[in-house]
Amino acid sequence: MNVSQILIDQVAERADEPAIVEAAGTGTRSITFGQIEERSARAAALLRAASLRKGDRVLVFQPMSIELYVALLAVFRLGLVATVLDPAAGRRHIEQCCNIARPRAFLGPARAHLLRILCKGLRRTERNFVTAGWALGATRWSRLERFEPLDSVTPCEASHDALLTFTSGSTGEPKAAVRSHGFLLAQHAVLAESGELEPGEVDLPTLPIFVLANLASGVTTVIPQCDLRHPGSVAPGPVLEQIESHHVTRTSGSPALFSKLLEGDRAVGERGSGSGETIGGRRLGKLQKLYTGGAPVFPRLARELRAALPHGKVIVVYGSTEAEPIAHLDWDDVRPADIDAMYAGKGLLVGTVAPPIELRIMHNQWGSSIPPLNAREFAELASPPGCGGEIVVRGAHVLTGYLNGVGEEETKFRVGGAVWHRTGDAGCLDAQARLWLLGRAGAVIRDERGTIHPLAAECAASRLAWIERSALTRRNGQRLLAVQLGPEAPGDAEQQVTEGLAWAELDRVAPLPRIPVDRRHNAKVDYPALEKELERHGY
Repeated sequence: MNVSQILIDQVAERADEPAIVEAAGTGTRSITFGQIEERSARAAALLRAASLRKGDRVLVFQPMSIELYVALLAVFRLGLVATVLDPAAGRRHIEQCCNIARPRAFLGPARAHLLRILCKGLRRTERNFVTAGWALGATRWSRLERFEPLDSVTPCEASHDALLTFTSGSTGEPKAAVRSHGFLLAQHAVLAESGELEPGEVDLPTLPIFVLANLASGVTTVIPQCDLRHPGSVAPGPVLEQIESHHVTRTSGSPALFSKLLEGDRAVGERGSGSGETIGGRRLGKLQKLYTGGAPVFPRLARELRAALPHGKVIVVYGSTEAEPIAHLDWDDVRPADIDAMYAGKGLLVGTVAPPIELRIMHNQWGSSIPPLNAREFAELASPPGCGGEIVVRGAHVLTGYLNGVGEEETKFRVGGAVWHRTGDAGCLDAQARLWLLGRAGAVIRDERGTIHPLAAECAASRLAWIERSALTRRNGQRLLAVQLGPEAPGDAEQQVTEGLAWAELDRVAPLPRIPVDRRHNAKVDYPALEKELERHGY
């Protein structure tokens, strides 16, 4: 089944209801389910008139917007392959991705077409479309209005490629993750169930893939009015205003984003407290569901978010590019004993495994490839209950490979006829079959004192309110915990950290003005950059 058929099915039920709402100047622009289906059908006719055919790759360089989803639905409708990459990753990354994917067409606003001057890979595209403005040699997207809506949908096998995305490639050649039509349909089914997507809800998501799930579920999407490339630096005011004015009922995003929204919400509450308003939660409190993940969500932030949503719930989600979602945790199910365990070094609780995914904890062999196994050999590699090891998963919404096989040797292995994915994370399962994260599988520290996992120490350190971020690493044979201190940190902060984490047997606590984080979520520690930062400060 072609994944675009799901939207067509929704149109019969919700044709006149808003599908996507976005900011436009000082106002807003919206499109209904019926309009986006018709517009994407016209766009498909435009693409077909440009001689694009089933299987051709189209590089979609469009920001998160109504036009992005018009383009994606048109691409899916024709059985083309939408190719998406992160422009913030830099010109070298774009060049690498183009050399891997070899897109036949390029689509984006005029400013994106400037890259065609700089990138040889983009200059090779045979067909170019400009969605806003003007670009030399590009067909104006507005020409789609001249075409009659395409009334057919190209039939596709479940295995037919639909979407191609890339890893950052920061440590080598980027890996191209290929999602088929069958994969997207399976992922939608899991997201709809685990995310409790209900027709008529209003969602403010920050990841593009969730908008596709919304369209397929009859959920209205409000596109956040902020730069989603830097969630930890957003101005909270415009987003909070959208939540209030559009009656948003649910949202999802990075913990860094929600930290900023909490700050903005508190400021609004404090200014209005003289009129009897409750301090904090003035706008976030209207939400019924808040999903956060993509980076560690420590107890302090989860509790603050839960307090800001008196009538809603906070769900922590764990997943990855190759498997989204893997596990989820309703914060209302977290007990005081769970929080005590997180602060005592057990790890970070992320909840129960999202069905129908299968998850196993196996002896940590990260860095070595795993040969094909039979069921008995796989069982022998399992870590004992409660013990840490590599997290491996399989399921209909788990990617089984990458384009051209690049990256499969280190991240995939076979058990009989089944392909398992190595997440690269370490974790353990408790007696209730709940998953606890321990950090990256390759970052575990083993020395004469035993084994310690970075995320276990970092979660424990987050108990101290004046620690803004921490990162455990092994440096010069020592267990070193880098800490980014807040303005209220005491003079004996290093001593308090050492004593508070006595179980970790730290050799050194290293205050840094800033602990580097990942580009995408602005919340995960960038360990290679951390090593450079420690070197720069003489540690």
